[in-house]
Amino acid sequence: MSLLDTDKIRRDFPVLQRNVTGGHPLIYLDNAASTQRPRAVIEAMDECYLQYYSNVHRGIHTLSEESTRAYEAARETTREFLNAASAREIIFAAGTTAAINTVARSWGDANVSSDDVILLLISEHHANIVPWHQLAARTGCRVEFIPIDENFEISDETVAEYLDRLQPKMFAFAAASNTLGSEYPVQRWTSMARQHGATVLIDAAQAAPHQQIDVQAWDADFVVFSGHKVCGPTGIGVLYGKEAMLDAMPAFLGGGGMILNVTTEGFTTHELPEKFEAGTPPIVEAIGLAAALKYLTAIGMENIHAHERVLGERADAGLRAIDGVRVIGPTADKKGGINSFVIEGVHAHDVSQFLDGRGVAVRAGHHCTMPLHQSLGVTATARASCYLYNTTDEVDQLLVAVADVRAKFARSGRRRRTRRPVEPSA
Repeated sequence: MSLLDTDKIRRDFPVLQRNVTGGHPLIYLDNAASTQRPRAVIEAMDECYLQYYSNVHRGIHTLSEESTRAYEAARETTREFLNAASAREIIFAAGTTAAINTVARSWGDANVSSDDVILLLISEHHANIVPWHQLAARTGCRVEFIPIDENFEISDETVAEYLDRLQPKMFAFAAASNTLGSEYPVQRWTSMARQHGATVLIDAAQAAPHQQIDVQAWDADFVVFSGHKVCGPTGIGVLYGKEAMLDAMPAFLGGGGMILNVTTEGFTTHELPEKFEAGTPPIVEAIGLAAALKYLTAIGMENIHAHERVLGERADAGLRAIDGVRVIGPTADKKGGINSFVIEGVHAHDVSQFLDGRGVAVRAGHHCTMPLHQSLGVTATARASCYLYNTTDEVDQLLVAVADVRAKFARSGRRRRTRRPVEPSA
């Protein structure tokens, strides 16, 4: 049973009140790609722009001082959300992708050689694959992948075998898969990696919106997530790093806020966290992110997770009951509110287009997990992903629409294929 008052929550999200194709009420089930924003976030950002916006840190006037206080308060809110030991460990970046690239460039270039291995999961998002391939191109290191089994799972034994055999320099993995929905045992796998001397990075883009995160309990060296997936704005993400790790890393980008002193012979960088925040930072975006994190915290991350489990289990059971539908992911007890699926004889883009005609928004494509799809022999999947404002009625309408897709294309006896749209990062 859900612990959330979804009627009350939905009133906080203006976009959920609109109708879409054919006058159907919007059923937004594309939350793994990006969530919607509550009024609290929109109003916090509006207030900054309307009342006190200025550049931060260096201005000696009222607006700059007010903006600086709000910006640094957002850092403290983020520290509390992650239970980091210090605000110096919170770096604002452009998103998860930018945060991982910062680690790959700064930590990677300083610590990785041609003899080293970067270990990933086959289910990783491209944002946690491509930066390591780029590091391999620069250093000659190898990038290796842990596979999933026939049940779409990865056992502790498999992880231990790869750690034992490869002795990786870095083990970077997502806390939750954006395609499979799998929720991985971060604390346990991090501890296992530590025993093999590996540095650990956790991609929490799909975990931060849905479950309580405690970076001190996880004990990973780096944790990253994006604002737009936690009801915050686009253009901002968070790089958490243990202070000693960040201190030892060279600055990645140069200019603006990361500078302490510049001469004709060279420069010195600021201390943390400014050291990794070159240029004008995402001031208003950070303020919006803080409002989003406060909003989610007030509702309760455990309550959100429990609500999504209810919806995810309902969707999983309903999809598996439809003839010709295959769920691409583990059983419902091993995942959150994400359900990816394929319908026999129907391309995922056709599925998405049909559902859109019923007002149901889902994602279709490879979800920026091409290696995973290739390993499964699947070109594309449709993905329905729930969040705190979704309801059981919306899940039921999804299931009716999917059953209708299956029936429609089964009658036609042919496979249609629409144009393939450019797929954004998801």
